[in-house]
Amino acid sequence: MTEADLEKLGLPLGPRKRILKAIAKLSDDDKAPPPTSRGRPSPDEGAERRQLTVMFCDLVGSTALSARLDPEDMRHVIRGYQDACSGVVARYDGFVAKFMGDGVLAYFGFPRAHEDDAERAVRAGLEIVSTVGTLKILVIETLQVRIGIATGLVVVGDLVGQGTAQEQAVVGDTPNLAARLQGIALPGQVVMAEATRRLLGDVFDIAHLGGQYLKGIAARPSAYRVIGERIAESRFEARASGAMSNMVGRS
Repeated sequence: MTEADLEKLGLPLGPRKRILKAIAKLSDDDKAPPPTSRGRPSPDEGAERRQLTVMFCDLVGSTALSARLDPEDMRHVIRGYQDACSGVVARYDGFVAKFMGDGVLAYFGFPRAHEDDAERAVRAGLEIVSTVGTLKILVIETLQVRIGIATGLVVVGDLVGQGTAQEQAVVGDTPNLAARLQGIALPGQVVMAEATRRLLGDVFDIAHLGGQYLKGIAARPSAYRVIGERIAESRFEARASGAMSNMVGRS
């Protein structure tokens, strides 16, 4: 609509200018580039440094199982196992970063962080052990998993890969440590690192496995096996590790 058209309508000069200004603004908005879609930030915008608890889960005996089963049947087994793991991780507000055949990589603390992410990861690990053990999918024997959990500072959020292979990458020692701890766990065990244990307080009964020789890890990091949840009188009591300090400056 032009100024001549508006003049034919009998509009005074002031309203005509306001309408023409609004039309010009709409034209500029149409030329603007589309905004970035939510949930898919660019690498520079999405990457951030944060503390993350990483969980690696592996299905025990999958190689021998795949040798016995038809590929279609093995597909159903893996799919049921992956669905069980992802369902548990979602209940504890974790994030399944990647499926690697019979392996599952999950983050706790990304994209949403919680004060008890380490505890959520351990609870999820124990529940996955229990849930996978009850699956009945074309196999007679009980399915078992091994789980490793580690906590540490990482840079997370970079988008790597293309198309369906695209994933949120994590840079740091924590994922490697979690994977190595999963490697030393026995079937049905959840093994965690020292940093994760320190964040748990007395919420769980644990067993110290001593210093471990882990491939790619320079030192001999301590490892701990999670036995189960400890019964405590209160949440505060369970979270408070060690003895309480003395009260100071209170009469």
